[in-house]
Amino acid sequence: MWRSSLLGCLALTLIGLPWSGVVRPVAQSRSMPASEVKPGMIGVGRTVFDGTRVEEFRARILGVIENVMGPQRTLIIARLEGGPLATTGVIAGMSGSPVYVDGRLIGAVSYSLGSFSKEPIAGITPIAEMTDATALGATRPPGAKVRVEFPLTREGLVTAFQHALQWRRPFAEQPAHARLLESGSLQAFGGSAVGALMRPIAMPLVMSGFSPDWADTFSEAFRGFGFVPSGAPAANAAGLMPFDGPLKPGDAVGVNFVTGDLLLGSTGTVTHIDGDRVYAFGHPMYNLGPTEFPMTRAYVYTVLPSLLSSSKLSTTGEVIGTVLQDRATAIAGRLGPGPKMMPVTVQLLSERAGPRTFKFAVVRDQLFTPLMTYTALLNTLASYERQFGTATYRVQGRAALRAHAPVSFENVFAGDSPSMPASASVVAPLTALITNDDEPVEIERVDLTIRSFERPQTASLERIWIDDPRPKAGRTVPLKVLLRTYRGEDILRSVDVAIPAHARGSLSIMVSDGGRLQQAELRELRLPQPRSVDQIVRALNTSRRNHIVYVRLLSGEAGAIINGERLSSLPPSVLAVLESDRSGGTFSPLHSATLGEWELPLEHAVSGVRTLTIALAGS
Repeated sequence: MWRSSLLGCLALTLIGLPWSGVVRPVAQSRSMPASEVKPGMIGVGRTVFDGTRVEEFRARILGVIENVMGPQRTLIIARLEGGPLATTGVIAGMSGSPVYVDGRLIGAVSYSLGSFSKEPIAGITPIAEMTDATALGATRPPGAKVRVEFPLTREGLVTAFQHALQWRRPFAEQPAHARLLESGSLQAFGGSAVGALMRPIAMPLVMSGFSPDWADTFSEAFRGFGFVPSGAPAANAAGLMPFDGPLKPGDAVGVNFVTGDLLLGSTGTVTHIDGDRVYAFGHPMYNLGPTEFPMTRAYVYTVLPSLLSSSKLSTTGEVIGTVLQDRATAIAGRLGPGPKMMPVTVQLLSERAGPRTFKFAVVRDQLFTPLMTYTALLNTLASYERQFGTATYRVQGRAALRAHAPVSFENVFAGDSPSMPASASVVAPLTALITNDDEPVEIERVDLTIRSFERPQTASLERIWIDDPRPKAGRTVPLKVLLRTYRGEDILRSVDVAIPAHARGSLSIMVSDGGRLQQAELRELRLPQPRSVDQIVRALNTSRRNHIVYVRLLSGEAGAIINGERLSSLPPSVLAVLESDRSGGTFSPLHSATLGEWELPLEHAVSGVRTLTIALAGS
């Protein structure tokens, strides 16, 4: 202990602060309400500027502003001094740094004047607002859905992240909303207007295992929501300074979204520890409410000064607990075991190289599970496959669900930049399951095999025919299907079409790719959306695929959709009864009846639709 105190004395002497003990213990139960904070008070803050050692800095209280982050929200304004702050300004990664006045905790450094400001003027969130807002509760109910879309361009990806991660700023939009309680020298900085200029301190975005190209894309998507890319590699525990005992106020703390072969997370500072409860940041990550994210130790390599935004170059470390709340004034969690993650295994089989296997785990969350899985899959493909020119991906695999049948993946994507639709084909079903309104769904794991080819394996539907011009009812006739590949090669396939014995008159044979058939079915059938998890799983497993040619035998006889079930060739008397009673809203008429369906799987992604009309013999 005396060695730590001596080191603290030397460190604070060098930065010009009076030594008060870098690791001096603070009584966790003592706090000072914002009503007692006065201009001119001198506070002592704690944070990590380098490695794992907590250092002190000075906070001169300038004033207190009310209603600056929302109704009945208070922000304490202070000028920070000491360490590198004179040249860096407020540093990204300081979010949550505790400030004490006379040994009593007043709150967390959490706001700054924004980009291009080197003046170390900070906003301090009162500790009472942090603890009140983050009372620990259950996870989000299944009805609290979020909307996630998966675009097929890089620009669309950034936009989708921005829409999905929409963060409403928690401070007043106009200076008139704020009320200056205690001003002191704050009037020299514009009084309450300073409060309206305050922005949450940026959070270092830790990314490891990402290709530079996609790292830039994802960084752009996150940058507008309070994150600044740190560029720090994953921590190597063997070469880092050891942590000084258990987690304590002022320590760097991390939150992980993706772990394993890929690492994506953020870092900040611990404000307060009450038993096994940890409070940090002093502002939200995304204000998601209840969460289950891994809480980790964090290591700070150094501070990077910048006129735009100075930042701690930091990375996350071992898991020490679970972040359970993400609120407007803080994040909070418990020390102990980390949360359950969704493991994902991807086996990449390339025609130009040997097999590679990638393993990563994604947080379980309605918003972050789809987005982070999408991010990880895109990056994996981009890191080992070319990003320009045509290519083909064959996706196979399954998602194992607790207490439900698995969801299978099997599809082919070809053309320019097929990595986005290939990734979306996996993540979209996961999103439908996670955000369903019926019951919470636990995805136990996702296993994928992706085969890649540096050529477009596509085929267009050219012609269909049968050799018998007037087939008889009750017979099976071979249907010839001619397709042409992107290189002009012909593919001839045959499907045995069984004509029912009761069929009469003229019939139609429709041959279609999966996309066009699915669109036609949505327009024609108007099926109700599946509600239960079992219905969703069944719908996902029977969805149309790109590499399958679908054959349907149709007649002109009418039918109906009743309670989601398609009934073909109904007698006119039955249709009349059904049409006369639509009070239940479960009846939809069909103008044609499907007499049979067949599938023709191929190695190519198919496009096109053809229809053949045949007259039955004896009609």
